[in-house]
Amino acid sequence: MAYQESIDAGGAAHHLPRVRTIGPRDLVDALAKGIDDFRAMPTQVIFLCLIYPIAGLILARMAFGYDLLPLLYPLASGFALVGPVAAIGIYELSRQREQGREPSWTHAFDLLQADSFRAILALGLTLLALFALWIAIANAIYVAQFGYGSPASMSEFTEQVLRTDAGHRLILIGNAVGFLFALVSFCISVVAFPLLVDRDLSAMAAAATSVKAVVHNPLTMALWGLTVAVVLLIASLPLFAGLAVAIPVLGHATWHLYRKVIVPDLPRREVHPAEPKGPRYAADFPAVLFPVHDKPPRQ
Repeated sequence: MAYQESIDAGGAAHHLPRVRTIGPRDLVDALAKGIDDFRAMPTQVIFLCLIYPIAGLILARMAFGYDLLPLLYPLASGFALVGPVAAIGIYELSRQREQGREPSWTHAFDLLQADSFRAILALGLTLLALFALWIAIANAIYVAQFGYGSPASMSEFTEQVLRTDAGHRLILIGNAVGFLFALVSFCISVVAFPLLVDRDLSAMAAAATSVKAVVHNPLTMALWGLTVAVVLLIASLPLFAGLAVAIPVLGHATWHLYRKVIVPDLPRREVHPAEPKGPRYAADFPAVLFPVHDKPPRQ
């Protein structure tokens, strides 16, 4: 029942939070506050975002070593589709700092105890599915232009793309299709994950509220999407290393953007404290690895 509620907007559709009208100055302020949050807790958020440069290096190795070179650009640009998922812990850190608490990277995992965790998981899986579909379509576009063969080197691939009619079509069609995927992902997630971190509601209701915010502020949100895309592109150039800073800054800024655009109509989410665990003994290994081991025996 809980899982069904997490993915079904149901009766909550008419209880969507209200949205405000914002302008470019609000985006500048959100970025400034995001940078301030990053400066206040840089080690925690860098730890949470190390997965990005590491994943980037792995993707680069795969592309150059296993004939996946044509997919290097779609893989890199696809990071923007799943970026909101990786920034979930960052939203939680900004939320706790906003409440005057002393945040630590371990507190990012408090979300695992939240009632909204299933909704966060459902929406995250939706974005991952979009990412997988984008990679499949990007590969199909390349095959339609150049066939199933792969270029032997980076220079050959660059020559194909930049100096042939097929390459020009690849750039035009690929970027057009990629833009549509980015647009869908942006609309359903721009404030959906911060909303789920802060409030208890369904994944579909959060996505609908995000779309509502975009429709209510089309030009401002378009400017925000362009800002995010440019920052991620620049941060990806040195082998994705810049993402370890760009992702947390944008994550914190997105939290403050959410605060500006969404009216707090709904009650705050509750985090249920974990039950105290009993003593563990070496003889119990590997049973101690499973949660059922910590449950007290029935009376």
